[in-house]
Amino acid sequence: MPVNSTSDRTVDGPPGNRRVLVGGVGYTNLRDLSVGPLLVERLRLTPWPPGVDIEDLSAGAVHEVHLLQSRSPYHAAILISGVRRGGPPGSVRSYRWDHAPRTTDEIQERVSEALVGIIGLDTLLTVLDHFGALPADTRIVEIEPRDEDWGGELSAPVGAAMAGVERLVRDQIAEAAA
Repeated sequence: MPVNSTSDRTVDGPPGNRRVLVGGVGYTNLRDLSVGPLLVERLRLTPWPPGVDIEDLSAGAVHEVHLLQSRSPYHAAILISGVRRGGPPGSVRSYRWDHAPRTTDEIQERVSEALVGIIGLDTLLTVLDHFGALPADTRIVEIEPRDEDWGGELSAPVGAAMAGVERLVRDQIAEAAA
């Protein structure tokens, strides 16, 4: 049954047996906006303990709500995406999602974006949070893009940042799963 608040999806469990979702968000073949799905591909090459799910969450926010609500709740989520925020290309921001209440207009705008196929971290976060599909411990890793043209190759600054981003995400997975 779908839930309507984050608090409904809290979970308990023994330490070391925590469910962690790692999700890449972005467009495939859109240069630096592809970092989320590209990092997911890299992380999938590693065997992970049970309970650590590595997913491409780029199918659209409404689809992802249904997917996550159909599963047992996660203890933590780590979402990775290329997001333009005005920083230097290749810069990395890591923070915890604040779960701050959004206005009805903002939620409606993001749901509308999701329904027409816009894929973006802000849309995904707002929609998932509104429908209670995010755990309280949600961590965000953003990489500032330089190039948003069609193509599969990352720009030099974003490509150079990828190894560090992968280490950061691996550290966050270990911390969240402990």
